[in-house]
Amino acid sequence: MILVADANVLVGELLRHRGQDLIADGRLEIYASERAWHEAHYELRRRAEVRVRRGQVTESTAAALTERAWNIAVTSVTVISEEAYQFLETMSRARIPSDLDDWHTVALALLLNAAIWTNDGDFLGCGCATWVTETLL
Repeated sequence: MILVADANVLVGELLRHRGQDLIADGRLEIYASERAWHEAHYELRRRAEVRVRRGQVTESTAAALTERAWNIAVTSVTVISEEAYQFLETMSRARIPSDLDDWHTVALALLLNAAIWTNDGDFLGCGCATWVTETLL
């Protein structure tokens, strides 16, 4: 199954063992827009820092968890440059008016004729099939 992952679902699932297993599952072909990829990388580090500040984990544990999560992402997710789907920007923005920043994910899904993996209702009605994590599991 070909899926374009939303940044939020990438981050959320990379922080869970079940999500890491799902992302690494060879039956899924997972893609991410360049923007979603950078956002996911930033958010993983930020959330690790928050856990350290709250005393939930040590710095070394947070670093190890983040490294493991990111290694899974790097080996299991294909990142597509914005240049490849930028010509679909106007159409994609029109399909997702509630969050215009998500046009990258819609454009990439259109380009690849793929479904979107998201737990975000903003993608409903964009003209692309959507899958939530619970259904994929």
